[in-house]
Order: sequence, then structure tokens, then C-alpha cells
Amino acid sequence: MKFFIDTANLAQIKEAHELGILDGVTTNPSLMAKEGIKGEAAIMSHYKTICEMVDGDISAEVIATDFNGIVAEGKKLAAIHKNIVVKVPMIKDGVKAIKWFTDNGIRTNCTLCFSAGQAILAAKAGAAYISPFIGRIDDSGWDGVQLIEQIVQIKLTADEQAALNKSAESVKELIGVIGV
Repeated sequence: MKFFIDTANLAQIKEAHELGILDGVTTNPSLMAKEGIKGEAAIMSHYKTICEMVDGDISAEVIATDFNGIVAEGKKLAAIHKNIVVKVPMIKDGVKAIKWFTDNGIRTNCTLCFSAGQAILAAKAGAAYISPFIGRIDDSGWDGVQLIEQIVQIKLTADEQAALNKSAESVKELIGVIGV
């Protein structure tokens, strides 16, 4: 199992890293904005700082929603550091972009995954990680942990490349995911 912290807050990343169990970091534009990080240069610099703090995969999310925009933005993000994993939304052009990135040696994390079927598509496209949106699923009245169970049951064997990634946002989610 891998543990990723879902934040852009450097103090939280440092604290998790000091525990000795942190495998990586996932971020998104909302988390960057929450920390007051705005503008392309500041965001790129912040990702570089995170990469220097943590020796593990760092998911950096694109903002674009069209294929060409996702690819252009993803290439810039991937160029920051070897540990950057481009975080791509589960949309039609996102799936196309994941396949493009895979074919071009850039690792991806498919985010905004709301169903087992979407996880299969992401895995088939070559996503290194798949991030089910458990919190949003739970908020809609469905059990997000059940989605994790479905995905695990399917086993995501598309070329045995995809790893299931969930940044635990609560102890309840983490316990539910690992079945304790």
C-alpha cells in the first residue's frame, strides 16, 4: 500500500514526510489556491519545492479540458521534475490525453473517477494511478468505499500498469479502503 497526502500545504507535507511513511503527494488547483499560490510561475515553483521535499510521486493536475490543452499543460508539468505525475480528469479528452502521455513516457493519475467503468477506461489508457473521488461520491449519498471495493474486485489488470490511488481524507475512508 502507498500513502499519499492530498494537499499543497508545505507544513502538512513536511509533517507527513517526517513520519517516514509518505510515498507521495497529490495536489489540484483548488488546493494550490487555498494556499494562496496563483499564476503559472508560482505554481510551477511550488511543485518543484514539493518534489525537493518528497522522494516520491507528486501528482500535478492540469486545468485544461481539451486534448491539446491537457497535453501542452501536462508536458510543462512533467518537465518540472522526474517525480511529477500528470493528473488528468476523467473526461473524453482526458482519456485520449492519458493514452498520449502513456505512449510518450509520461506517467498519469486519472482523477475525478466516479465509477468502476471509468477506472477500467483509465487503466486501459495507461494511467499509472487512478483517483476515485470518494468524498464527492459519499456527499452524493452513495458509498465511495464501495467503489474502491468494485475497482479492487475488477483488479485493474489492463497491462498490469495501473495502481489504485486514494489519498485518504479521513480515517474512516482509510479503514474502509483497507478493510480493517
